Amino acid sequence: MSQAPDDAAPAAPAAPELASEPGASSGTPPAPQPENASGSPAGAEPEGASAPTVTHSGGEPPPTDAPDVEVTEDSPADPATPQAAGSAAPSQSPPDPGTEEAAAVPTITFGFNLGKIPDQGEDSDPIVRAGRELGLVAVFDGMGGAGGTVYETPGGPRTGAYIASRVARDVVERRMLELMDPEWNLDGPSTAADLDRSVRAALVARLAELKAPKSGLRSKLLRALPTTMALVALQRREPSGDVWAAHVLWSGDSRAYVLEPATGVHQLSTDDIRDEGDAMANLREDSVVSNAMSADTDFVVHHRMVELRAPFVVIAATDGCFGYVRSPMHFERMLLTTLRDSPSTDEWSRVLQEQITAVTGDDAAMATLGIGADHDGFKDLFAERVSVLDERWVDPVDALATDVQRAEQAVDSAHRRQAEQTAALWAAYKTEYERYLHSPPEPAGDAP
Repeated sequence: MSQAPDDAAPAAPAAPELASEPGASSGTPPAPQPENASGSPAGAEPEGASAPTVTHSGGEPPPTDAPDVEVTEDSPADPATPQAAGSAAPSQSPPDPGTEEAAAVPTITFGFNLGKIPDQGEDSDPIVRAGRELGLVAVFDGMGGAGGTVYETPGGPRTGAYIASRVARDVVERRMLELMDPEWNLDGPSTAADLDRSVRAALVARLAELKAPKSGLRSKLLRALPTTMALVALQRREPSGDVWAAHVLWSGDSRAYVLEPATGVHQLSTDDIRDEGDAMANLREDSVVSNAMSADTDFVVHHRMVELRAPFVVIAATDGCFGYVRSPMHFERMLLTTLRDSPSTDEWSRVLQEQITAVTGDDAAMATLGIGADHDGFKDLFAERVSVLDERWVDPVDALATDVQRAEQAVDSAHRRQAEQTAALWAAYKTEYERYLHSPPEPAGDAP
């Protein structure tokens, strides 16, 4: 059982090829500096160095001799690993979209973590790992409201939400890399139970290390070290085949999605929220999270398995990515138009970050992995979908919103006219109405 990866297990330095590329975050707020699970800044003593935050990383397929699972996001690097997914292979050009070679390996990977306040973001860095037979994406959103308690750490004051997302991320990544094997089918329910036990133990251990005094304030909304999780573990069904088993594991309201060329975006995880409702209702009501990982309350890691046929793109995202758009259709449109308008995967990530930053009111983290086509191939595959999406759903919703906006403006104008004209009519009426009020009152007589 994994414990909290803090002082006893510092994060290993990243391999040189995993460092953030210069200018990768141009036009977007800087992602918070990476920190280990103890809440200490990367490189601080005695916690040890942590890998640099990857604000975006895109690239082409790994070379043919790549290991089954490769490091792609700030995680310990194997010295024997010749090439990390997310960086261009030095001697291999990308496969043609639709070919068997293109379907054989993940061909697009990127992840980012956008903190609204630098060095204070409560989402952890995402997990993005890819190999010939396996893939893994995951995000973790520390719950700032429920986990707003501030703890003193070697790196300074940190909220429980900030600490929780990083503890959970490290434990989940390590356990998944131990559990995922290209030679064995992943047991989804057992994996969910394993992550439940491992994360729970790590959060409880970390809370004990923080030695926080017990608060006299009790509330059902307060939790110790709370965080969400949304994860997709991919395993190819047959060697060099196009069919993949997608094991979706989640706790909370972060989401897992798949993008398919013919039918667009599909939500794979079910929001753990108190009020029953769909994705559109949750945009309007912002219901309370009913189930999330934490150190002091029971929680459940849910599992769902779906079969996917390449080409497809899987995405894990925190609610800062999808919770501030007009509709789920608009979220899909943002994903696809930024893909359509970008010349490379790096640019897709960068422009997507810009658009999310422009609308979100929260931290936002995303992990993306595409299988079955390269960047240009996915652009071609989704080109028709963008047109259908606009014509059938986005444009009509926008037109209705415009009608409502005009109606509201007309109502506002009518309210102003009503106030102005009512004031004028009252002024004309007031003179006679108050005629006797302007006469001085007679002195009171003597009492009988």
